[in-house]
Amino acid sequence: MLWAPLVLTAVLALLAILTPPEVPFTRLLPAAPALAASLWSVAATLALGVVCLLGVIAYAMIADHDAALYTAGAIGAVTLAAAYASHLRLQREDTLAEVRAVADTTQRVLLRPVPSRIGCLEIETLYVAAAPQARVGGDFYAVVDTAYGVRLIIGDVRGKGLDAVGVASAVLGSFREAAYDAPDLGRLARRLDTTVGRYEATVPAPDSPELFATAVLAEIPAHGTHARILSCGHPPVLLTHDGHIRSLSPRTSSPPINLATLLGGAYHVEEVPFVGGDQLLFYTDGVTETRDGDGEFFPLAAWAREWTSVPPRTLLDHLYRALLRHSDGKLDDDIAVLAVRTTPEPAVTAPEAAVTAPGV
Repeated sequence: MLWAPLVLTAVLALLAILTPPEVPFTRLLPAAPALAASLWSVAATLALGVVCLLGVIAYAMIADHDAALYTAGAIGAVTLAAAYASHLRLQREDTLAEVRAVADTTQRVLLRPVPSRIGCLEIETLYVAAAPQARVGGDFYAVVDTAYGVRLIIGDVRGKGLDAVGVASAVLGSFREAAYDAPDLGRLARRLDTTVGRYEATVPAPDSPELFATAVLAEIPAHGTHARILSCGHPPVLLTHDGHIRSLSPRTSSPPINLATLLGGAYHVEEVPFVGGDQLLFYTDGVTETRDGDGEFFPLAAWAREWTSVPPRTLLDHLYRALLRHSDGKLDDDIAVLAVRTTPEPAVTAPEAAVTAPGV
């Protein structure tokens, strides 16, 4: 593409030379600097315009074709306009690069990198923001290693835009602080509920809709045989056990975060077997609500049955490609996925004892 203006100039010049003056291909030469404005720098655009201008003037003198001089004037005017357009484009590209840098920093702050392995757990993530140029949205996740075991959260804030990002930031900040000392997942969920309630009180618009988030909290004790899961109005987790997929729909529902006071009810934690080779798949509704051209939702559970034996990273890579195929490349909602598989913990080689001289 970068060579396109030069190729266009060469083709038009060759046609002008090989055809009679009555066929005015030179009149098309202003298109070359106009095209260069979308690809090249200001100096390069001006240089190409000057080359085209001088070439047309030389052609007019050699072919004794005075009408070509009008084309030279058009080339000069178009070149100046193209140079200014190139200047504006470069300014916008710089601004976009700065905005992307800020978005990348925001994503690193909110969605901190998750270790690929903690003890006997393999953990992988997938995140896709709905906006094509966005880096972060209203979906969120976090994983921390605590004295109670590995605790994680994945959730989806109601709505989109800056309000959703603000709520996600409040939830993640509270989770990373409270996950280390909350004695159980129920109290951890109440801490998150309180945090979002306080955040909502600081939102300046009094007529803003209720801010809340659906989420799943999980706790996987080290060397345990069970995982504890608390679903706050979130899509059910998928458990892979012995090659079979099971949807972990909660027996008793718990309110979404920041709706406990409004809806009432307590938080209910459930235990599920989680032994070597098992895998948990946490996801937001952007996955299951991905539609194809006929409006059909993505069949996550049915799809997952075909990939029960692959490791988490491979599973998420295949899932992303499957979502793109299903939606024909049009993912219009935020997507967050966490895959956690338990495996035998790698053996740790004991360090050799240091040889110490007697009396030291």
